[in-house]
Amino acid sequence: MFLDEVLKHRSVTAADPLLRAGASAVEGRQVRWVHSSEVLDIAPLLRGGELLLSGGQALATASDERRVDYVRELAGRGVAALAIETGPSLPDIPESMLVAAESNSLPLFELRKVAPFVGIMQEINSILVGQSVELLQRGDEISHAMAAELAHGGGLDEVLAVLAGKTGTGVRLVSPSGLTLGSAGSTGSAGAADGGGSAGGPETGGSATVSSGTVSSAAVSSGAVSSGTLSTTAVDVPVRGVLAARLELELPEGIDPTFIRVAGERSVDILGLALLQRMPPGLKELAGAELMRAVHSGSQPWRLEQLGAAAGFAIDGPVAAVMIRSAVSGRLRPALDAVLAGAVPHAASYADKLELIALAGLPREGTRAARSLLIEAMGNLEVPEGSAIAVGPLGQGIGEAAWSMAEARRTLDLAPRTGRAVGPARQVRDADAFAAERLAADSIDAAARRDFVRRTLGPVLEHDEQRNSQLLQTLSVWLDSGCNTAQAARELHLERQSMYHRLQRIFDLCGGDPRGTGRLVGLHLATRLAPLP
Repeated sequence: MFLDEVLKHRSVTAADPLLRAGASAVEGRQVRWVHSSEVLDIAPLLRGGELLLSGGQALATASDERRVDYVRELAGRGVAALAIETGPSLPDIPESMLVAAESNSLPLFELRKVAPFVGIMQEINSILVGQSVELLQRGDEISHAMAAELAHGGGLDEVLAVLAGKTGTGVRLVSPSGLTLGSAGSTGSAGAADGGGSAGGPETGGSATVSSGTVSSAAVSSGAVSSGTLSTTAVDVPVRGVLAARLELELPEGIDPTFIRVAGERSVDILGLALLQRMPPGLKELAGAELMRAVHSGSQPWRLEQLGAAAGFAIDGPVAAVMIRSAVSGRLRPALDAVLAGAVPHAASYADKLELIALAGLPREGTRAARSLLIEAMGNLEVPEGSAIAVGPLGQGIGEAAWSMAEARRTLDLAPRTGRAVGPARQVRDADAFAAERLAADSIDAAARRDFVRRTLGPVLEHDEQRNSQLLQTLSVWLDSGCNTAQAARELHLERQSMYHRLQRIFDLCGGDPRGTGRLVGLHLATRLAPLP
């Protein structure tokens, strides 16, 4: 259902919506679901394509910086539009949010009248469910036709021709390395990318690339890319859990793109069977797929050691996990594999809904330097705004791979709450840099954490609250820099004299200069724990 259709529905017009930003992005934008929430950290829980309704209560009390981050996070997640109800708590939408929505191409609407969100969601979502059922039925009809062609001896090109004919668009199947395996229909964008015809079979390259075996609707719906004069949408095609190919479908004008995407998703199993007949995956690739599933689910070390050996990992070799959260995680997998192939001796990857994970096998000599190079390499991975990457701590052997992955996930959960900037590698979070937060979140009771922070930093927190100062941030940056006043001043964009004045005020509130005393570690720990809930 297109966004402009949703806005014309009687349940929405009752709220008197007014477009305030992102007008250029409204046309052709589709709504997958309508959802309401006052939680500002809602973006990671969304799948993309939602019309998000907000009553504005949480936004009214949030800082301006948090409001802007809220808009950017929603845009990065692929949300179709944001609608905010204005009223006594939030008389008007802040200008900073409008600017952020415009720059991130997120349609932002003001709801100028009170309307029941539950009623809007019930009416629109019932329509969307009905449309989804119809699309799935049409997709299944196409899949059955493709299965019949395959059963009667049709090859890959013939099966693709059925898909192209039923959808009225051009399709192309490419290997993970970009080699054309087969194509049918129009070749305006999909058929001429590499000038190659059908190849002998799927390629797997040096790393054990794996897939979850299913394609999430979020990954498919956000997989549209521009190629030449036409846009395309891409769907991963696994064979026994191993990524064997990517299906690209053109999105010509006049044909519902949602129908094209659903048809592509429903054809994955049949195309997997066709590819399996041509070249089945080897035992090493299958073991790699099972290993990554086991790492993702947190299996026991003995199971990881079994699968790791079969997948080519050294059982006692050092490893580090990588986790990526992005609205287009499925489409990032080939690029991730390319980065890993150039950064580490051995790796495997796996996609599951909005998470893309990988396991990097590191050399025994210079292990920590190799991990630093891995973090730097991950910083060169091109990802959409709103995506986040974490590199887990070193695991001493494949048996600790699940632990490294769990700590990478914990880092991504904690990092936005701390407000600390990412490192030199742009969007990459180093789990080692969040060791204190990870330990505290797991081992220290929340009430005990808050009491420790209050007793250690109480005067500083009160000063910030009463005078709207930034002493806590100043202290945190100074301590993180190793008490390097000049470096902290540069990071905070302060004149050195202003930095000295702030530090002196902090020292007065905290009982003196902590350098050379046992209080330094307590202050540092308190600044790291203060942002945690």
